[in-house]
Amino acid sequence: MKLEVLQKIIKKKQNKSEFAIVTNLSTGESEIFEKNKNLGENLEKYKNQINKFFETKKNGVIEGTEIFVESYIRPIKVIIVGAVHIAQYLVEFAKSLNFEISIIDPRGYFASKQRFPEINIINKWPDEAFKEIESSSSTALIALTHDPKIDDPALQHALNKKFYYIGALGSKKTHENRCQRLKDAGYNDDQIKSIHGPIGIKLGGKSAPEIALSIISQLVSETYKK
Repeated sequence: MKLEVLQKIIKKKQNKSEFAIVTNLSTGESEIFEKNKNLGENLEKYKNQINKFFETKKNGVIEGTEIFVESYIRPIKVIIVGAVHIAQYLVEFAKSLNFEISIIDPRGYFASKQRFPEINIINKWPDEAFKEIESSSSTALIALTHDPKIDDPALQHALNKKFYYIGALGSKKTHENRCQRLKDAGYNDDQIKSIHGPIGIKLGGKSAPEIALSIISQLVSETYKK
């Protein structure tokens, strides 16, 4: 790999850009692939196959060739509302995954750097906190407080922005009440049904780490459906 290409790769990683490294395994030549940009003459004919690897967030060799594609995807923003015990396990699971975590909780005694080192913590109510976080349809929300004053504004923001994943902790009865409040606030059935509640896949676990595992499993599953 040429030094110039390596330097560009390092810079793109630092900037959290989305790109792929395309390498001819027989010659060792490498190029950087980005959407809507042309490749060199020797690789341009494989652009559709390269883009397929990139879009599906996969690495691999293009069939019938010596062309290897390695995709680098921007970390997915995951916003956790509620710095509860389960959140600590969620953060631990997320560390080894391609997620960029932020925690919102106005209760400073829960959301502290001691409990969540190296995590972006915003000790504000959701309406104020979301002014500090850039979010889009590629963002995920995990609401954990059970407190309508905290969870509901966050859920409304996520619905308005069409987050690709929205989950809320609580029993079936808690979720029914939550859905009714959202309906009263003007959200339609399709929007409300997009919320995973009770959150997580059914693993049968009851402890905080088991619940966190069920949540992170569901999040990963939904991420690969994007």
